[in-house]
Amino acid sequence: MEAFGLLVHGFAVLLTWKTMLLMMVGLVLGIFVGVLPGLGGPNGVAILLPLTFTMDPTSAIVMLSCIYWGALFGGAITSILFNIPGEAWSVATTFDGYPMAQQGRAAEALTAAFTSSFIGSLVAVLLITFLAPMISSFALKFGPPEFFSVYLLTFCSFVGLGREAKHKTVISMSLGLLLAGIGMDTVSGQLRMTFGSSELLRGINFLVAVIGLFGISEILLTMEERLALRGHAAGISLRVVLTVWKDLPKYWVTLLRSSFIGCWLGITPGGAIAASFMGYNLAKRFSKDPDSFGKGRIEGVFAPETAAHASGTAALLPMLALGIPGSGTAAILLGGLMVWGLNPGPLLFVEHKDFVWGLIASMYLGNVVGLVLVLTTVPIFASILRVPFAAVAPMIVVSCAIGAYAIQNAMFDIWLMLGFGVVGYVFKKIGIPLAPFTLALVLGNRAEDAFRLSMIGSGGDMKVFWSNGLVGSITTLAIVLLFWPFIDKALGTLGRLWRPAKVSG
Repeated sequence: MEAFGLLVHGFAVLLTWKTMLLMMVGLVLGIFVGVLPGLGGPNGVAILLPLTFTMDPTSAIVMLSCIYWGALFGGAITSILFNIPGEAWSVATTFDGYPMAQQGRAAEALTAAFTSSFIGSLVAVLLITFLAPMISSFALKFGPPEFFSVYLLTFCSFVGLGREAKHKTVISMSLGLLLAGIGMDTVSGQLRMTFGSSELLRGINFLVAVIGLFGISEILLTMEERLALRGHAAGISLRVVLTVWKDLPKYWVTLLRSSFIGCWLGITPGGAIAASFMGYNLAKRFSKDPDSFGKGRIEGVFAPETAAHASGTAALLPMLALGIPGSGTAAILLGGLMVWGLNPGPLLFVEHKDFVWGLIASMYLGNVVGLVLVLTTVPIFASILRVPFAAVAPMIVVSCAIGAYAIQNAMFDIWLMLGFGVVGYVFKKIGIPLAPFTLALVLGNRAEDAFRLSMIGSGGDMKVFWSNGLVGSITTLAIVLLFWPFIDKALGTLGRLWRPAKVSG
């Protein structure tokens, strides 16, 4: 009952002209960066994060979360109208969305994408509403060993469950952990890897790195690929919207299944990309007419969009309750919360109740307002793609540079941002994932501090990570997930060996 009262209070706080204006601005900016190929949620939040530094935490997080929702909605526009995925998780949407646009059903496809996005996000927000307080109260029992075991679980699950090549994930994560150690050691006070540079005494600023890794690297890639943006015209009428909504009950199994898949892969580090493809493949597998997929089937739009947006929203649950981001965007929001002096985790629900429930309330309002906004502004944002890239790119680079400089008022950070832009470009060219790198850069110091405090408390005895049932089970699960590909392969081999042989007649 207390949680419900705080949620109602959160709605009351948000229903002011100032907050609603920030929400609208965030959604418009989010749709803008979602429409531009290669930007999307993580990049938009990273680039625009410095704009919120002068705001109070509640206003800032409302605007940032709405940028995120807007980017999630906007990514479908490029996929359907131009066959250019606005984000990696929008790839599966192009399979049936673009054929629908070629058949003159662009409005129908866009309505399906926006509606399923809303449904997937709504299911995830409901999950956050009911589960976050329980997870946070349970996590109040955590000490340094428990926190390190959770960080270890996150790192190991990225390696064991990730879709990317394992060695590339390990390389990415190792480099992130290495860079996280630059600067002053928070436990001993010693300097590490500064190489005599006074600028590195503060360490590598996470936000500077993220702006370069996502924003600048995508500009470099787009310059190289010389994208030609030609698409189909689109305008959504009320008749089309009502027709699609009338057919929604026919696909309730697909929507529910994709929502559950997305929530699970959002809470675990599976990610929205895996969720979208899994949702699409399962919809095709269980369909009575699987051959119609890829030829303009509306169910082929419902499934990936629902799963991807449920995953993207559910990734905020471990970030809020445990301080562990489930996605790249959640990791950026985590950095933003820390900038404002808020430490995500179980104590956040105790010390800053109004803030947490205001954020959750903004998720509901942002989804509803975002759905209405995208349904009415598709032609405007689709026209953005006809602006020459040569005119858009310099504005994005200047925005990135201003954002990087504003963080610490240091010219060095601009050069650092450009350096990380080149690193991000190289990583994407050779197929090294950026998500593990970003995660390690954010959590590296926290994981190291938790490990060292655990070692100090136990006198260097590694058994501390199995000292009770809670920490022992988490540590064991982390090790299982790390070696899961080998375990899964071994279980499959045993299954084939024990399978009864067919008796020939």
